[in-house]
Amino acid sequence: MINHNPQQPVAIVTGASSGIGLGLTQALLERGWRVVATSRTISKSKDLHSSPDLVLVDGDAGKKETALKVVDAALKHFGRIDLLVNNAGVFIAKPFTDYTEADYDLVMNTNVASLFYMTQQVIPPMKEQNSGHVVDISAVLADQPSGNAPALLAVLSKSPMPAVSKALALEYAANNIRFNTVSPGVINTPMHAKGNHAALAKFHPLARMGEISDVVGAVLYLQNATFVTGENIRVDGGVHAGR
Repeated sequence: MINHNPQQPVAIVTGASSGIGLGLTQALLERGWRVVATSRTISKSKDLHSSPDLVLVDGDAGKKETALKVVDAALKHFGRIDLLVNNAGVFIAKPFTDYTEADYDLVMNTNVASLFYMTQQVIPPMKEQNSGHVVDISAVLADQPSGNAPALLAVLSKSPMPAVSKALALEYAANNIRFNTVSPGVINTPMHAKGNHAALAKFHPLARMGEISDVVGAVLYLQNATFVTGENIRVDGGVHAGR
């Protein structure tokens, strides 16, 4: 079904089959958005149900052909793109010298190449409509690493995101396209086994893990805050302030 309603905004969410991406997709749909949601096997999702306002696209977010397919689906079904959330991400924690070439390729493709290709593809339609917004999901670990929890590939792949948002915010300000970053702390998602929650809570001065709704709230704030661009919002229970 084609739904070209200019009054109804359209979002693309990567890594949308679970965790933050799933929560954000559901929150947008509940608020009247149309969404193109993508992950490797999202068509098999039991959490996202068929709707005229939802299109599911399978694909590896780190591949350019997936970005082309996702953007084409958004324009074909909904006629515009108002928001891209670059949420797809892989986290591998281990000592630096234990990382393999396969680890490096997986993390950099999923975390960096996906942002690069997806963002490149949404800019032309956003320029044409003279509006748009891109939010990158980084991690507070990128600028507050911990010697007790080494995760260099997370730092390497996530730390450029705030700088990228600043650079693109300036490059495309004249086109009324905004770019922002959200940097979460440890969020309560299926990525983290329940047996580790008590230890992970201690990572934050507020002494708890964050919830998916905390990150969703930050993205929705940025979407509504039309005078905010080039910003990095840390949703981290105070980690950035120090330990």
